[in-house]
Amino acid sequence: MRRLTPLVLAFGILLTLVAAGPALASSYRYWSFWDGSAGQWAYASLGPSMARPADGSAWGFRFAVSKDAGDEAARPRAAADFGAVCGATPAAEGKKRVAVVVDFGLPADAPSGETPPQDAPRTACAQLALDATAAEALAAVAKPLRYNSAALLCAVSGYPKQGCGEPLAEGPGSGTATASGPADGPDSASPAGSGSGSGSGPSAGLLAGIAAVAALAAAAVWQSRRRRTR
Repeated sequence: MRRLTPLVLAFGILLTLVAAGPALASSYRYWSFWDGSAGQWAYASLGPSMARPADGSAWGFRFAVSKDAGDEAARPRAAADFGAVCGATPAAEGKKRVAVVVDFGLPADAPSGETPPQDAPRTACAQLALDATAAEALAAVAKPLRYNSAALLCAVSGYPKQGCGEPLAEGPGSGTATASGPADGPDSASPAGSGSGSGSGPSAGLLAGIAAVAALAAAAVWQSRRRRTR
């Protein structure tokens, strides 16, 4: 039993690190980007300036605090319904119609000292050139927009006034989020970015811990075998 003690301890530490992994992951306060072309919101796989919506499609933007993985991000609270938004806008030759949903999110997700411009999501029908991007559709109906130097969408219709994709840390024992570093959040609403976030995987510290525990386990096995051969 003594020979197994280091190995058992190593795996115990490993399980602790894995269990702690989700708690160490950052949340972000940011504008996420959604494709509603199929009638349901799906986390966009391309940034707004790369996506070129088809006539009859719906695209949404939602401001919220969430993890940057698509399945954890908050979806727009209005339906991805092209007909409801653009039904009264007649088609025009050489133009396309795109339903745009802008959800400013909940007061609880607003930066300190700010409140969402409106409670309910805003909807508008953008009529654009056939080759226009989703970023152009948003600009047509929800100016002013603000981007940072990395082309991350920071504000829609001037909201929020400050900040851009800040990583947030959970307050000790409080369950509340507080700003904890420079703006380097997910790139889902970046004109040049993709819909996949940058922080949904395990942290570097967690991976290093797993590697260290694996090395400890290997050493324990080697020591045990060495003792048996004496």
